[in-house]
Amino acid sequence: MLLYLADYLLSVDGGFRVFHYLTFRAILGVLTSLLISLIIGPWMIRRLRGNKIGQSIRELGPQSHYEKAGTPTMGGTLILVAIAVSTLLWADLGNRYIWVILLVTMGYGVIGFIDDYRKVIKRNSDGLSAKAKYLGQSVIGLTAAIFLYKTASIPAETQFFIPFFKDVMLDMGPMYVVLSYFVIVGTSNAVNLTDGLDGLAIMPTVMVAAGLGVFAYVSGHATFSQYLAIPYLPNAGELIIFCAAIIGAGLGFLWFNTYPAMVFMGDVGALALGGALGVLAVLVRQEIVLVIMGGVFVMETLSVIIQVASFKMTGKRVFRMAPIHHHFELKGWPEPRVIVRFWIITVILVLIGLATLKLR
Repeated sequence: MLLYLADYLLSVDGGFRVFHYLTFRAILGVLTSLLISLIIGPWMIRRLRGNKIGQSIRELGPQSHYEKAGTPTMGGTLILVAIAVSTLLWADLGNRYIWVILLVTMGYGVIGFIDDYRKVIKRNSDGLSAKAKYLGQSVIGLTAAIFLYKTASIPAETQFFIPFFKDVMLDMGPMYVVLSYFVIVGTSNAVNLTDGLDGLAIMPTVMVAAGLGVFAYVSGHATFSQYLAIPYLPNAGELIIFCAAIIGAGLGFLWFNTYPAMVFMGDVGALALGGALGVLAVLVRQEIVLVIMGGVFVMETLSVIIQVASFKMTGKRVFRMAPIHHHFELKGWPEPRVIVRFWIITVILVLIGLATLKLR
């Protein structure tokens, strides 16, 4: 929005040309979403606490979690507001990628909001039924995938690229829609499963968004993409503004969500942020890199799948509890230790993902 104002003011003073630099607007995007989170956060927490919108705790699980009962939830609304405002202010709103990722993120946020609302009203952990939740995610994810496939203007937008190889690109055809759908829906649910401890999900989300932001920037830059032998995607560069908004909003939310948490993000935040990361990976054609960078999300998801499959087939559990972060808690790890170690793992994985830019 402000980019158009800068264009108008450019006739008055050439200094406004600085707003055309993606890196400058990305910095402003981080600061804007961060400030929104820090300013609105205390007010929102007071409102949530005043309306008794508190988290209910499952009967099964680590005993230490009972102390968290009543902690305000649905704080993910704060994240979404900060992301939306910052993106709308600093991004080029003529870029279709921006609208796709914004609409998917907010759409998943609505699904999460309904789920959280039902949990709060019923004062239990049931919320929205799994079928209804998955249906909503599927409709939004599939709609986005079909739209991107139908509006693709160059072959690179729908090709499948494999890291570590310069010239391995597969024409997906309609399978692009299938892959994109599973990446978007799968990542949304993976982040949601990870969101079980204070700050556990938000910091890896921030780090993965930063990593994918680098891919967005170089993919949208003709010279950099050619030098690094990655697909040139003319519209992708603008996505760094959205990534910057996630970083700022995420760090601002972490200010209140760090252990011991003053507020939880709830499904409204977790589903939305997961969907956002999935769309990002699809838009910059780095689905495999997302799997690498988001290894913690993958690990959490696999632990649930393995646990359920093992119990159904053998009647035995592989882990003391799934997702796996609860397994380590029940082994005696203090919650902050689990959180920080998962953060460290994410740092390493994001660096490995970034290394694929050069190791080709």
